[in-house]
This record gives sequence, structure tokens and C-alpha cells, in this order.
Amino acid sequence: MISTSRGKQIPQGFSFLSFDVYGTLIDWETGIVQTLRPILEQYGLDWSDNQILDAFAANESIAQQSPYSTYRDVLAEVLERIGAEHNVRPTTDDLLAFSSSVPDWPAFPDSAESLAILKQHFKLAVITNSDDDLFAQSNRKLGVEFDVIVTAEQAGVYKPDLRPFHMTIDRVGGDPSTLLHVAQSMFHDHEPAKKLGLTTVWINRRHDKPGLGATPPATATPDLELPNLRSLAAMCT
Repeated sequence: MISTSRGKQIPQGFSFLSFDVYGTLIDWETGIVQTLRPILEQYGLDWSDNQILDAFAANESIAQQSPYSTYRDVLAEVLERIGAEHNVRPTTDDLLAFSSSVPDWPAFPDSAESLAILKQHFKLAVITNSDDDLFAQSNRKLGVEFDVIVTAEQAGVYKPDLRPFHMTIDRVGGDPSTLLHVAQSMFHDHEPAKKLGLTTVWINRRHDKPGLGATPPATATPDLELPNLRSLAAMCT
């Protein structure tokens, strides 16, 4: 168990930190809501943020099931499914606007600064449910060079499938005990990581909000809960 006591540091033994990106480093909920809301309003669906995120979560997990398709196609399918549930057929322009929106999703304000601090102490890895090129564009907002990058495109599957985690473990040297996984989503990250015996840090970005946001429900017990990435970086200083 990682101590959260004031002045404590991350224990010795971890050489790599692996990160989920969307929800942990990139504020995908803001990106999703800002892009979907004007599209949905065109069709009379005047929803709250939580309604939009709940609809997204329910349909993204379906769209990410096998066979694999790119994340752009996943997002287009999410919008098509939401539309079908409400007797709406989104236009080609609507589908393109949402499926191409990922590079515009903002980074959390503490992401770049915290990653720069953590990079001084650890090698950094990414395990992301995205395409190679989409992550590359998002990474420009993060300002750090990751030592290992595993995308859904490379794995041919999306988390919570275990394959992206196995690939990451292999690429960091094959020893899961040297890897500390840092993520927001219980469903996509903590539950599968715990199946593999990984130590995990829950960056609970929604600690002050109701509901589950853009992720389906899941059960896992992280080793540490923090409200933001800055709190993790502070453990290194």
C-alpha cells in the first residue's frame, strides 16, 4: 500500500509509471460534452452534462467490442447509437465533427507540469484507448516524451481487455512489479490492472462530481486515491 501521509514519497522499486490518457491526462469529459452538446441540441436533445456522459459511456463500451475498429470509427458509432435510441439519424458532418474531435480535447491544467516532474524520477509509459495519430496529437498538449507507448491500434483491442497491459509489461522489461499504473477509470484501467497484480493509483478526477461520468461501472481497489496528478507529482518533491 502506498502511504498518503504528508512528506511521504512513492516507494522504491517502481521504475516505470504507466498512464491512461483520456480521463487521466486529457480532459475527455469536457471534450465529449463540448462536441456532442451542439450536435444533440440540433435534434432537440437538450441534455445535462451527466446525461451526455452517461449516454457516451453506455455506447462506447459496446462500440469498442470486437472486431476492432479505429477510435474515430468508435466515436462515430457512439453517436449513431445515441441517435438510434432517440429516433435521430446524425448527418455525415455530425459524425465527422465528433469522430475527429479528439485532438481538440483539452489537457487537464496539471498534466504537463506534473508529467515533467515525474519524468525526472521515472520512465513513463502510456496505455491508451486511441489511435496512434490521435494520441500523438493529444501528446502535444502534454509536453513530455513517453518511453513506452501502447495504443489500442497497436494492440488491436481496447481496454479493459488485458492485451494492452500485457504489451506494456513486455515493453517495460517483463516484470510487472516495476510498473505503477496511474489512471482515472475503474472500468478501463483499475479492474484489468488488478487482475494482473499491478499496483495502481486512482486519479479521481470526479471526486467532487456525482455519477461515473464517461465510464461504465466497475469494481476495483486501487492502492492509492488522489484527486489530481499534481498530488502524485508532489510525492516526488
